[in-house]
Amino acid sequence: MTFTVLTAEFAHESNTFSIRPTDLAAFRARLFLQGDAAVAQRADANTDIAGFMDVARAQSWQTRHAISAAASPAGPVTRAAFDEIAGCILAAAKAGPLDGILLGLHGAMVVEDHPDGEGLLLERLRAVVGPDMPIGITLDPHANVTARMCTLAQVMMSYSTYPHVDMRDTARRAANLLHRTMTGEIAPRTLRVTRPMLEEANSGRTDEGPMIARHALARAHEGTPGALAVSINAGFGNADIPELGPTVLVTHTGDAGPHLAFAEALADDIWARRHDVLNRFLTPAEAAAEALAHSSPGPLVIADYSDNPGAGSYGDAPGLLSALLDAGVTGACFGPMVDPEAAALLHAQTVGAEVTLPLGGKTDPRFGGGPIRVTGTVVLLSDGRYTGDGPMIGGLPGDWGPTAVLRVGGVDVLVVTNPGQMLDLQQFRAFGIDPAAQRIVALKSQQHFRAAFTPIAAKVIVCDSGALCSPDLRRLPFHRVPRPMYPLD
Repeated sequence: MTFTVLTAEFAHESNTFSIRPTDLAAFRARLFLQGDAAVAQRADANTDIAGFMDVARAQSWQTRHAISAAASPAGPVTRAAFDEIAGCILAAAKAGPLDGILLGLHGAMVVEDHPDGEGLLLERLRAVVGPDMPIGITLDPHANVTARMCTLAQVMMSYSTYPHVDMRDTARRAANLLHRTMTGEIAPRTLRVTRPMLEEANSGRTDEGPMIARHALARAHEGTPGALAVSINAGFGNADIPELGPTVLVTHTGDAGPHLAFAEALADDIWARRHDVLNRFLTPAEAAAEALAHSSPGPLVIADYSDNPGAGSYGDAPGLLSALLDAGVTGACFGPMVDPEAAALLHAQTVGAEVTLPLGGKTDPRFGGGPIRVTGTVVLLSDGRYTGDGPMIGGLPGDWGPTAVLRVGGVDVLVVTNPGQMLDLQQFRAFGIDPAAQRIVALKSQQHFRAAFTPIAAKVIVCDSGALCSPDLRRLPFHRVPRPMYPLD
């Protein structure tokens, strides 16, 4: 039998504390491709749609791809943007008979008037296809998985790596479970266990720490009768919503009892180790002092976790850059500095010009401070386009928007227009900066940078500049989360 399967990708991680709403233009700036155009660009890369299509070819499915849409993490998705993208998926669902649906989601989408974007999308799909249509979804492990999501999708599977390097593999596994569901071999459903925490202590990092052992237990449990998939989600703490935080999901068939007991045990371990933080967060001044003293072969990589655009921070906090300049650090690069106004001003100059301008700190100085005034030389001007070649985004195009490299003292600063975190060497190299040749590489990212930058680094240190995504979540004004909630209480 030939199955017809609807596929789509619709992803956003919504930081409800951001003052930047995520509108349709934000999706178009990052990823907004419909139908065959999306498949052509993304089906041979490390993406969800690639994994879906791997199984589609192997099982001779007929596929109907609606859309691939994603925006950089920022404030809640506007209702207009949500309706537009969800509308594309619903229209594809109405276009003819289907046997199943596969969706590449994130799991932490908030719509401006609804706290559960993925749940809302699934509700609308169920209204079209009915209660029994097999639906499988893939999730980022920073999903805030809701009970409604588990009710509305039979198959749920999250990436098991952070940095995320297993998107295609996870999607392939989910698609195989959907195929078994469509043939009638299995009748899956997903159970969910959570604890009253904003997020797991180390945000789910899997390069070291307790999540390694947890995932080993998860893989072992998947070999027990009835267990189909175990997902461990660290949650996303920068969301003031009723359902958030770490979850353990087990997609299973048959008796739920042993799988619920297993999920409870994993969740208990996450709770018991809530104080066991792996990172030591330096102040900008401490990081600059270490940079000044660095003399080992290979670069010292400094990551400003708190100003990570990949979690909805603005990418324009100047604290770390200011500290590096004040300390007289040389042989360094810094990026990105997300400052559209500065990028436009620099594009009005010529290469080689000396420019004095306010840099960074323009979006919301309450988080990370206001602009700093710098004088530098324009080294490069670019349209900001690049193609990744690393473990996460190899082969995929990216676009910083109008971009400039400004040399300020001994630091080459990558000034960009579009927000995004640093997770691929080409995000520097495409603009004339070779990170491997630098003494100091300062970047804005939390964990994803490690996949590409750890192999070239002599040492990695992390910094908290006090920006919007500071690891100290107690700085944020939560009002809607249920209480008590760790670490707020």
